[in-house]
Amino acid sequence: MKTVDFETPEPTLQPGMAERAIDTATDVSRTLTEISAGLRSAVEQLSAAITSARQPGRPLAIISAITREAPLSSLFVAFLFGVAVARRR
Repeated sequence: MKTVDFETPEPTLQPGMAERAIDTATDVSRTLTEISAGLRSAVEQLSAAITSARQPGRPLAIISAITREAPLSSLFVAFLFGVAVARRR
């Protein structure tokens, strides 16, 4: 009779499918967190710019006042501006 030698296979050093999925999900989560932080920063900067532009005598305050006084004329001017911009492209 021959003796049979059973060797246990050495563990593979490569990560399994579940570990790779967890790593991918972690990377996606980090990326989404970074994007979210960037968007928050951009929104804060835009809000600050709009707030400063709405102060009396600034462009948005003037446009708001004109629009309140003559809404149809303002709409017509905005329409003409849109047509002019669309024709350039």
